[in-house]
Amino acid sequence: MYVTASKDGAIRLWDGITANCVRSITAAHATAEATSAIFTRDQRFVLSCGKDSTIKLWEVGSGRLVKQYLGAVHTQLRFQAIFNATEEFILSIDELNNEVIIWDAMTTEIVAKWPSNHVGAPRWLEHSPVESAFISCGTDRSIRFWKEV
Repeated sequence: MYVTASKDGAIRLWDGITANCVRSITAAHATAEATSAIFTRDQRFVLSCGKDSTIKLWEVGSGRLVKQYLGAVHTQLRFQAIFNATEEFILSIDELNNEVIIWDAMTTEIVAKWPSNHVGAPRWLEHSPVESAFISCGTDRSIRFWKEV
């Protein structure tokens, strides 16, 4: 299976062998563009991010919304939301305040807001699969390495 995020706000789940759409979550981000979608490691859930300034966790089997993470503005640029290595936290960008925002994945509460130190909001985040560290990449052509404490 693979998942796609669409300009029409939908998230679609696809069969990797037949390339058929097996589930479409239409209007996952209302009429705003869905900018990213990733599976959890066990592939039971999909985490999506959209230009409606929401990050949402969806159940793959039913397509129902499980959790919503609020508090980061992303309306202009295409941002993504990612999990940390243990999937205890979710990271994304606040475009308006140029910050990296971190939520507790279970409670949906914001646990940290860190200035990105990029000139303009970073465009990409990538978390290490093996340690508590991630990088942010900015439109200023800089890459920042973050070590979580």
